[in-house]
Amino acid sequence: MGVHGMSNYERLSAQDASFLYVESPVAHMHVGSLAIFEDTGQTEEEILRHVESRLKYVPRFRKKLRWVPFGMDHPVWVDDPHFDIRFHVRFTGLPKPGGEREAMRLMGRVMSIPLDRQRPLWEFWVFDLPKKRKAIIQKTHHCLIDGVSGVDLGTVLLDMNPDAPRTEIDKWTPDPFPSKAVLLRESLAERFTQPAGLVRTLREAARTPRELLQRTGDVAKGVVAFGKSSFERAPKTSLSAPIGPHRRFDIVRADLATVKRVKNEFGCTVNDVVLTMVAGGIGKLLRSRGDAIDDLVLKAMVPVSVRDPSRRMTYGNMVSMMAAELPVGEDDPRRRIDFIRQRMAGLKESKQAIGADFWVKMSEYAPATVLSLAGRAAALQRMVNMVVTNIPGPQFPLYMCGGRMIEAFPCVPILGTATVGVAVLSYCGQLSFGLTGDYDIVPDLKAMADGISEALDELSPA
Repeated sequence: MGVHGMSNYERLSAQDASFLYVESPVAHMHVGSLAIFEDTGQTEEEILRHVESRLKYVPRFRKKLRWVPFGMDHPVWVDDPHFDIRFHVRFTGLPKPGGEREAMRLMGRVMSIPLDRQRPLWEFWVFDLPKKRKAIIQKTHHCLIDGVSGVDLGTVLLDMNPDAPRTEIDKWTPDPFPSKAVLLRESLAERFTQPAGLVRTLREAARTPRELLQRTGDVAKGVVAFGKSSFERAPKTSLSAPIGPHRRFDIVRADLATVKRVKNEFGCTVNDVVLTMVAGGIGKLLRSRGDAIDDLVLKAMVPVSVRDPSRRMTYGNMVSMMAAELPVGEDDPRRRIDFIRQRMAGLKESKQAIGADFWVKMSEYAPATVLSLAGRAAALQRMVNMVVTNIPGPQFPLYMCGGRMIEAFPCVPILGTATVGVAVLSYCGQLSFGLTGDYDIVPDLKAMADGISEALDELSPA
């Protein structure tokens, strides 16, 4: 919606817009997944019809960006009058032998190409795999979606049982989009009315003084912790180099029950075990390259959801950040997991995520041009070595067009000099790791994947 419902558009939030401002010719801000399904013989037409029938539940997938003149405000979502489902859902084939390795190579290639900003910011690539399986590579711009609501968004295409009734395709007619003059006028009007919204929020908060006091204390503590972590430089390794535009992709499978056994034995969280595995994998990769890594502790950006459970099915980004320490130079897996457990508990205590969230909230009131400069600066930051994100998925099977989703491997963008990124999805008793690496700087991404698997074996001797 525009100001007071004046126009047929929705403005991007500051955090959603920041994913556009951070983008550059080498840093692509799309997220994705490689999902593998049972092939139930669905035709191209059936798959197209299925995707199109679900678009009514995610209106943004038929909208494109329109920019406000002179960067006076964040861009807005408007209906794409030329929307064509065939542009977004693409059918392709793999070179022989057409297996998992070839699928990962295609995934790396698809993730290397920026989305067309003149159209809705998503694509699906559908292809066949051996053993009666079908795969879908999904690619969606981060400004459309975020990790935590992303699982909910995925359920729009997926069903809880194989014989879910077919959804009808809605009769969709695009709304006319606003002229540049209207966008400029309404942005200026919003600029002058916005602080009133801030005052109203504070007034509502003041109704519960004790809660406000507690919250203010948390925010103050968090702002200091987040500010401190933002200015500390991450250690340099052979992986620290400015990224290029091309990507590699690799995967790791881990048994969730095994991970939970380790979690119970060490009295930590599933996320702590995941971070320990990643630290082990990076350690093995750096050692195989001959890096001197004794006592080396790397920093990982770990997104945490600040989304209130009541907003589970809303879109957009409600994610904040914590900087976690990974003891990659620690040989002993038990000492490694103890270190991570203690540091992560300390981070939660420091309220760092709440501090980061405070900066995100304040950025709603920063003029778009200032924010876009901050976004570009963030892309060059050197405060972390990598991103590790852990997405909790459902522990029951999901289906598409009657075919069960066997597994899905998520993919996160990489930025600045952080040349590897790890995304993990738990689904149906399996942890599926998707590793993204810069094509030129991390030709040995497979060594990291093998190292992550070995790190779990070390923690859970059979």
